[in-house]
Amino acid sequence: MEAKTKDLWVYVETKEDGSAKNVGLELLGPGRDLADKQGGKLVAIVIGSGVDQAVNDASAQGANQVIVVDAPEFKDYTTDAYTAALYHLIEKYGPTTLLIGATPDGRDLGPRLACRIKTGLTADCTALDIDEESGNVAWTRPAFGGNLMATILCPDHRPQIGTVRPGVFKKSPPAEPKAEIIREEFHVPPEQIRTELLEIIQETAGELVDLEGADIIVSGGRGVGGPEGFAPVKELAEVLGATVGASRAAVDAGWISHAHQVGQTGKTVAPKLYIACGISGAIQHLAGMSGSDCIVAINKDPDAPIFDVADYGIVGNLFEVLPALTEELRKLKA
Repeated sequence: MEAKTKDLWVYVETKEDGSAKNVGLELLGPGRDLADKQGGKLVAIVIGSGVDQAVNDASAQGANQVIVVDAPEFKDYTTDAYTAALYHLIEKYGPTTLLIGATPDGRDLGPRLACRIKTGLTADCTALDIDEESGNVAWTRPAFGGNLMATILCPDHRPQIGTVRPGVFKKSPPAEPKAEIIREEFHVPPEQIRTELLEIIQETAGELVDLEGADIIVSGGRGVGGPEGFAPVKELAEVLGATVGASRAAVDAGWISHAHQVGQTGKTVAPKLYIACGISGAIQHLAGMSGSDCIVAINKDPDAPIFDVADYGIVGNLFEVLPALTEELRKLKA
């Protein structure tokens, strides 16, 4: 498909209440930088039912335009309906680039859409830029099990599409909404929607762990030694009002549920404070938390790679350090 404009689009997912999910709003920040370098507009795409709040949210995050498809058949995400709607919009307006959040729905929508358009898709990106020589988007993502970072270009087909994990970029402070709102009348016949949402079952039997929205995360790794080793981690998190995270090693060992996992195969996070307890700092874990504002590492190995990215490091036994730290914090709060 040929690009008709130099515009960059950001697909903004919506919640049940019609507001925008954070990942789409986070992508409007780097989207603005890329759009300026490409010489086009920043356009937010909102699809759903009763999504006026999401439209306002996207406008307040600096979008020049918001294109809206609002109809009852888009109340719940379905691959057929959403692919058809986004394909229709791309065919009509012809953007040069599309950013999609690497959520469960985004990871379903992106490949289906790319296949229909006959263009490429770069999945799970952790950095975005413009290649100065070619003018293409330079998509950076972990490769070979996270052991190196690959930068990928899509020179021959448009639009260039990539998915980006939630939490990789920070949401900008909202401003006065000034975007031009374009409402598209588009409907998908019921017989073309081959799936129906029957029930939503919360993961891990109702355990909801909001790592991506947490301001403070206290994570435990292989160094906690077992499920009981998370007790001091959880105590510190409780005092700080923090969320408990974990490395893949701790999750794979069955010490804590996957809902807590931070890293390449878990959640990508960017809290104000990240405390890593007994985590060595493998590149797969660093890929998920290196964007944190402040990183504190506690490890008895002075040569652990985690200290290379930490703002503050404590070399010591976490079972001695964490109780002492928790006690001091309790005194300060008292």
